[in-house]
Amino acid sequence: MAPDISREIVYQTTRSGGKGGQNVNKVETAVIAAFHIENSAILTAEQKDLITTKLANRINSEGWLQFKVQEHRTQLYNKETATLRMHQLIGEALAKKKPRIATRVSKAAKEKRLESKKRQTTRKADRRKFKPGDF
Repeated sequence: MAPDISREIVYQTTRSGGKGGQNVNKVETAVIAAFHIENSAILTAEQKDLITTKLANRINSEGWLQFKVQEHRTQLYNKETATLRMHQLIGEALAKKKPRIATRVSKAAKEKRLESKKRQTTRKADRRKFKPGDF
């Protein structure tokens, strides 16, 4: 489970794009959520390294993990969505992957695959045109 980083998320508001008419031009409803990974007091060094490697394409050159949310018409809903999304993102990055157990292909599966290949070969061979020297 990911640690609660809500206190360390920095919010910035901006005007939203898209539909909304005059409301869009006047009100700053879009929210940009930013979280500085290296300056976090909540995360351990190991967690910081893990997040930095897994979310490298989302982190800017200053070390901020940020994204813009403008789905809702109110700033409050956009802020809640941004916080939730940030928690999900960091939670997924910190989740440990289940190790893959190597297995072997069974003998029956190999034989079945080879048999289907033989059937396909004969099917294609039957489609060929006969040449005078083939008889």
